Amino acid sequence: MATNLLANIERQVQPGKIGILLVNLGTPDAPRFWQVRRFLKEFLSDRRVIETPRFFWWPILHFIILVLRPSRIAKQYAAIWNKESNEGPLKATTRSQAEKLAAWIRAGGLDSKGHHASGDKFFIAWAMRYRKPDITQGILSLKEHGCTRILVFPLYPQYAAATSASAYDKVFETLKAMRWQPAVRFVPPYFDDRTYIDILATSLRAGVSRLGFVPDAILVSFHGLPKSVIAKGDPYNDQCLETWRLLCEELHLGGNSCPVSFQSRFGSREWLQPYTAAKVKSLASQGTKSLVVITPGFSADCLETLYEIGVETREIFLENGGENFALIPCLNDSELGMMLIYELVARELKGWI
Repeated sequence: MATNLLANIERQVQPGKIGILLVNLGTPDAPRFWQVRRFLKEFLSDRRVIETPRFFWWPILHFIILVLRPSRIAKQYAAIWNKESNEGPLKATTRSQAEKLAAWIRAGGLDSKGHHASGDKFFIAWAMRYRKPDITQGILSLKEHGCTRILVFPLYPQYAAATSASAYDKVFETLKAMRWQPAVRFVPPYFDDRTYIDILATSLRAGVSRLGFVPDAILVSFHGLPKSVIAKGDPYNDQCLETWRLLCEELHLGGNSCPVSFQSRFGSREWLQPYTAAKVKSLASQGTKSLVVITPGFSADCLETLYEIGVETREIFLENGGENFALIPCLNDSELGMMLIYELVARELKGWI
């Protein structure tokens, strides 16, 4: 009788899907004053990004930075804006990465990794930590599509509280407001991952081979952080230097021919050194005529790579005696870049599929 009763009960709990959420930093909605101001306000109000006490930081942010900086930064964004899709390059690339990941899974990519998983059991979304589409939208979208397990992939090779942890915070903040919650995993930092290092080196070799010159030096530039943050225990500096060391080892290059530096300094505090601008000026002044720069702390090209390195740093090098300069693109949504994403996703889904 119990068997017949069970057989007649309609199934109420449907099998859940696995959701994958790609996350990157963010970009203004348009290269104009007010849109850039909104982006900067959200970004620089994050306590993970600016740890200065609020009573001191609030007037600086609202009466100085948000008054003076948006116009200049809007012009920089305008110079690199993706006019075809009318959005910042970081947003365009992150969308493309998510679309290509979804297509790979639908085509049986996970099966080729030795996992048995149907593409219809997955749903892929993407989000920006600041501005739209935001992480909350991404999490809710995955839940609405029936995802009971979610893999969050912060696209930061090296961990920093201001990037990775901020993304974690937003995910947990979203979950805190939900009655029913999915199980959640995070892809960990991959700064020393063998596949990541191999792909970086392959991308660099390919980029250099297409140039019309042979570089005298290859500069490895990472986004900087205040030294005070590192002193509190943030592992970012160590992870950047380990990526640099492994990349030099893979390329069979020494520190003189493949130096490291840190860019994007903000404010008056001392940041990680050497500073990229100062290092480039020094290299040019000391006789380096041909320079290549690679930025392995960024998974996708953005203002900090395309404008800060591709325009401003190039000018510094040429003005100080340099002759040939090239920026190697980030991995982006290239074939190599997507190979890395596929590898890391397949690895972190073990046990779920």
